[in-house]
Amino acid sequence: MPSLKDMRNQIGSVKATQKITKAMQMVAAAKLKRAQDAAENARPYAKRMAAVIANLAKGISGDSAPKMLTGTGSQHNQLVVVATADRGLAGGFNTNIVRAARDFINGQIAQGRNVRIIAIGRKGRDQLKRMFGDRVVESYDLSATKVLTLDVVTPISALITEEFEHGRADVVTLFYSHFKSVISQVPEAKRLIPAEVDTSAAAAPSGKAVYEYEPGEEEILEVLLPRNLSVQILSALFENNAGFYAAQMSAMDNATRNAGEMINALTLKYNRSRQAQITKELIEIISGAEAL
Repeated sequence: MPSLKDMRNQIGSVKATQKITKAMQMVAAAKLKRAQDAAENARPYAKRMAAVIANLAKGISGDSAPKMLTGTGSQHNQLVVVATADRGLAGGFNTNIVRAARDFINGQIAQGRNVRIIAIGRKGRDQLKRMFGDRVVESYDLSATKVLTLDVVTPISALITEEFEHGRADVVTLFYSHFKSVISQVPEAKRLIPAEVDTSAAAAPSGKAVYEYEPGEEEILEVLLPRNLSVQILSALFENNAGFYAAQMSAMDNATRNAGEMINALTLKYNRSRQAQITKELIEIISGAEAL
C-alpha cells in the first residue's frame, strides 16, 4: 500500500497535469476561431474555382482537353496525398485520416495497382512509413509554418504535377479532414487528378449571360488546372487546421475533467488512509496508557 507521502505526490502530479491540459484547451479554443474563419472563407473561392472549371470543361471534348482534366485513361498508378497535423494530443484526429487513407491504399494494392504516397504533416508521415515503408515518396513538415498561403502549397502541387506529367501518377487522391463543427471532423477523399467536374456548378442560372472565352477554353484550363490543384490542397489544409484545434480542444477538455475526477478519487483515498493511520495511533496510545 502506498504511503501518505506517495499519495500526496501522486495528487500533486495529477494537479500539475490538469493545469497543463487546461492551458492547452484554452490555447486551442483561442486558435480555433481564427482557423475556423480561414476554413470557411476558403470554401467560396474553391467552390467558385470548381464552377469556372466546370463551365470551361463543357466547351471542350476529345483530344483537345487537358490531361489533368480527362486523365490518362488508366488507373494503374495511384498517387495518394495524405494531409494530417504536425502535432498530436488531439484524440483520434490524425489516426482517423490515416485509417481512411490506409483502407483506400490497401484496396488499390489488392487490385494490383501501383500506389505511391505523399505525406503532409509529421503525424501522418510517421504512421504511413510504419505501414507502407518505401511507398512514401515525399513528406512535408509544416510545423514551422505560421500562416498558410499558396506559396506554402506550391511545392506540393508542383511535385504532384511533375509526377503526373512524367507518367508516374494516373490518378491523384487527397485525404484530409473536413471541418463540420467543433464536435465533428470527418475524413474525406477528394480526387485531384483527373479534376472532378461538378456538373451542377456548371449549370448557369436562368437570366445569366453566356460567356465566350478568349483565349480558348483549352488554353485557360492549361493554366487554371495546376492553380486549382494548389487551391484544393490549401483549402484542405485550412479544413485540417480548424479540425485539429477543435479536436484538441475537445480532447484537452476531456483530459481536464478526467484529471479532476482522478484528483477527487485520490484525495478521498488519501483522507481515508490518513484517518485510518490516526485512529491506529490513537488506539496504540490508549492501549499503552491502560497497560501502565
